Amino acid sequence: MVKHVPAEAHGDERGALLSFLAEQRGGIRRALLGLTDEQAVSTPSASELSLAGLLKHVAEVEQGWIARAKGEPPAVHRDDSNWHECFRLVGDETVDSCLAYYEKVAAGTEAFIRSVPSLDDTFLLPKTSWNPEDEQLSMRWLCLHLIRETARHAGHADIVRESLDGATAFELVAKEQGGSRG
Repeated sequence: MVKHVPAEAHGDERGALLSFLAEQRGGIRRALLGLTDEQAVSTPSASELSLAGLLKHVAEVEQGWIARAKGEPPAVHRDDSNWHECFRLVGDETVDSCLAYYEKVAAGTEAFIRSVPSLDDTFLLPKTSWNPEDEQLSMRWLCLHLIRETARHAGHADIVRESLDGATAFELVAKEQGGSRG
């Protein structure tokens, strides 16, 4: 963990889950601090991942999961024909537009999770190519899944950023806070 996540108010499980998710989102956003758009779309490591692509992907994934939990279709439908586009900017997409979208998605997630009567409430995840059977998932599971997904890609973002210019997650936290690590 790069930043400390404060303890939740006693009994506020939603607050704890949302705080850990917010901390991981911060790792994705911080990885982009001080970069040009050209740097943000570059792929400096052994993988094809760019920081802009990771940002776009986590925003789409989070929005899609919350939509499914609400019984709505995701804003962007991904399948074999366009899956490759979820990790790169296309058309008029920019880093700034993806950051703004991610903020909107995050606010929507927080509002939705705070509004559900119970974290034990469930939603149907229908059978898909990546989900072998219809499955009822709890809102708690959803929160934990979003934390796991975002944390995984925040780690990727750390590696990509360090490959770009040597900046580590700790240095980026200090930069974000207006100081220097020393």
